[in-house]
Amino acid sequence: MTAIKHALQRDIFTPNDERLLSIVNVCKAGKKKRNCFLCATVTTERPVQVNVVKVKKSDKGDFYKRQTAWALRDLAVVDAKDAVKENPEFDLHFDKVYKWVASSTAEKNTFISCIWKLNQRYLRKKIDFINVSAQLLEELPKVAEESVPSGENQSVTGGDEEAVDEYQELNAREEQDIEIMMEGCEYAISNAEAFAEKLSRELQVLDGANIQSIMASEKQVNILMTLLDEALKEVDQIELKLSSYEEMLQSVKEQMDQISESNHLIHLSNTNNVKLLSEIEFLVNHMDLAKGHIKALQEGDLASSRGIEACTNAADALLQCMNVALRPGHDMLYAVKQQKQRFSDLREQFARRLASHLNNVFVQQGHDQSSTLAQHSIELTLPNHHPFHRDLLRYAKLMEWLKSTDYGKYEGLTKNYMDYLSRLYEREIKDFFEVAKIKMTGTTKEGKKFATLPRKESAVKQETESLHGSSGKLTGSTSSLNKLSVQSSGNRRSQSSSLLDMGNMSASDLDVADRTKFDKIFEQVLSELEPLCLAEQDFISKFFKLQQHQSMGTTMNEVEEMDGGTLSRPHNSGVPQAISSEKDMIRQMMIKIFRSIEPELNNLIALGDKIDSFNSLYMLVKMSHHVWTAQNVDPASFLSTTLGNVLVTVKRNFDKCISNQIKQMEEVKISKKSKVGILTFVAEFEEFAALAESIFKNAERRGDLDKAYIKLIRSVFINVEKVANESQKTPRDVVMMENFHHIFATLSRLKISCLEAEKKEAKQKYTDHLQSYVIYSLGQPLEKLNHFFEGVEARVAQGIREEEVSYQLAFNKQELRKVIKEYPGKEVKKGLDNLYKKVDKHLCEEENLLQVVWHSMQDEFIRQYKHFEGLIARCYPGSGVTMEFTIQDILDYCSSIAQSH
Repeated sequence: MTAIKHALQRDIFTPNDERLLSIVNVCKAGKKKRNCFLCATVTTERPVQVNVVKVKKSDKGDFYKRQTAWALRDLAVVDAKDAVKENPEFDLHFDKVYKWVASSTAEKNTFISCIWKLNQRYLRKKIDFINVSAQLLEELPKVAEESVPSGENQSVTGGDEEAVDEYQELNAREEQDIEIMMEGCEYAISNAEAFAEKLSRELQVLDGANIQSIMASEKQVNILMTLLDEALKEVDQIELKLSSYEEMLQSVKEQMDQISESNHLIHLSNTNNVKLLSEIEFLVNHMDLAKGHIKALQEGDLASSRGIEACTNAADALLQCMNVALRPGHDMLYAVKQQKQRFSDLREQFARRLASHLNNVFVQQGHDQSSTLAQHSIELTLPNHHPFHRDLLRYAKLMEWLKSTDYGKYEGLTKNYMDYLSRLYEREIKDFFEVAKIKMTGTTKEGKKFATLPRKESAVKQETESLHGSSGKLTGSTSSLNKLSVQSSGNRRSQSSSLLDMGNMSASDLDVADRTKFDKIFEQVLSELEPLCLAEQDFISKFFKLQQHQSMGTTMNEVEEMDGGTLSRPHNSGVPQAISSEKDMIRQMMIKIFRSIEPELNNLIALGDKIDSFNSLYMLVKMSHHVWTAQNVDPASFLSTTLGNVLVTVKRNFDKCISNQIKQMEEVKISKKSKVGILTFVAEFEEFAALAESIFKNAERRGDLDKAYIKLIRSVFINVEKVANESQKTPRDVVMMENFHHIFATLSRLKISCLEAEKKEAKQKYTDHLQSYVIYSLGQPLEKLNHFFEGVEARVAQGIREEEVSYQLAFNKQELRKVIKEYPGKEVKKGLDNLYKKVDKHLCEEENLLQVVWHSMQDEFIRQYKHFEGLIARCYPGSGVTMEFTIQDILDYCSSIAQSH
């Protein structure tokens, strides 16, 4: 085992800077007896790492190779299996349990002992030793204490390994010295005692030689001592001379100290004077305000450009003097306190004078602007505030100074500005919207055009209120659905002409003109409001020195997410929220100044919807475009927020318009005495779609229209079928065929991409009901012949062979000839003529489907004729029975009937 241990140390562990401490020959339990070695090792460099290494013999030779290594810190349990009886088995619990069988119990115990020592010395870790003899664990600490001297730090290559194993391998030099010594004494191996005695004698000879050498050097020592004595005497003489020199220099030292102290005091005095001068210069340079600035602050002209510039420079200079960073102690100086008080008085005086002047400017602007309202009251324009903004912007720097020095007065000016301007804008916007409402309605209750003459505000208001008050004429005559009704009878035209007595102008032309006029007015209103709001917000930001940021309110995305017109949004007229930033302050100011814009816009929208519910389509497109434009210019603007809020209302009106149309479809009633024709709501859908396509061309909110299309077309389909089922005068197939043909033609003409599936469905329904109507109608002219051949087909279906049908009593040749004789060519032509007249009564003129249906009936009749001929040929072969008319006769009959009508 020792030889193997040396070999493993030399071949495997020494190259890896490791030292082998213990080894055990093992094999795995329960498997083929394939031996390997478990080795306990430590590294030779710090920090020390302790490993358990599995080494096995190579299959190709006699050398050993390292297979697996586990760190001792990963070992959790050592199980010796039995603490009393000798048992070579043991388990090591690493990441899993490894079961081993040692070659002997002694080797197992030695290995476990080594593991315990390494754990105690290096890891200080609690490893569970199970089924290990208590006596063995008690002896281990004693062995460790004897092997390591107390108080020494043992290195990895020293005492730690000696405590585990006392064997120390000789190095090459030691081996060489022993070999030389043994070669000099041939009997060293045969007679060890003689060899030891010889070594002892040589050691005594060496000791004697050392003693003689020491004695011979005593004379030299005496000479050395004499030299040392002389050196000490010389040192004493030098010390005496140094003492005399020190006494001589003592008086000089005192004089130099006095001179040094005097120089220090002079230097200190100069330094203090320089510092004092610096402080005085600092105070004079930074806390002295020029007389010109003082005069400007006290008496400067705030009305002229030159006076404003002088006041601005003086205010900046005053602010610099007041904000100078004083050094410690300056506040205690009386002159500094006096100067600061003077600056404070100047600031207060100028701030009061500036605030008073600007308040006067605000009030004067309100009066001046009011005088221009009369000329704008008859035009759909808003007054221009640019000159007012230009004049006030001259005070922007002074407002910034006031904001930083006296925020109370700055806040007061802000409030006063909002109060004055909100009243001014409220009057202007109210008059502006009154003019817009007048231009939208266009006529009084008596039917006369409004005279575009200047009028006072109260007169305008009175006249406008009379327009959209409780009058039944305005509301009753502007129902969009009544205007758009396209009925098959003449009732609609008479109704439209009675409602709209406008000379030779048709109702549809009047609708188009009114809607175009409304669209232009609404666009002009938005175009006037947009620059007004943006200019005011830009002015507020510049004049009051407020920074604008990305924020605010309802965006296009938020409106598009709304489904069904319900979207929560902030209410501008509520209690103002606490201003947390300059961005919020701009928003609050704009809300207060333009508090009337949103209500007025909502009123205008309500009026437009009242005039014609289809105006919501125009408003939705225009409002969406302006919201999109406003957000591209400035997403944080008050305008984009307000228009976004109003857009929600417009979207709700649009949804309401769609819902009303669907509701009217569901409530439609048809006459029981007249034929149905094209249903009212089908024609209305056609005009709605045509109008919507013209309005929403290239619009931003096309998705809203597509959703409305889907709702409307599904309702149209459902209600067409409902009316067809309820129809008594007109067959169900005719109602379905005509109306779905009309829907298909409408969708094909308009090419609405989102309704492609509905277009195909409409075509399929039209085709199916056309075929159904044709088959149902053709069963009547040749009724007996149809019944006869239906009986023939029934017999064949029961299992009778076709050639044997003629032997049936009810279906023999004589019965066949009798039925055929009842339908000569003349009777067939007469039956077809009656059929043509009946179809003509069923179909309406508007859709013009008579020739299409007649051609389909001709094809179906020919198909039935060929079917009858085939049955005769198969069931009555060789009988010579034929129909009394031919296919060519059928073609001639159909053609002549169609031409005669």
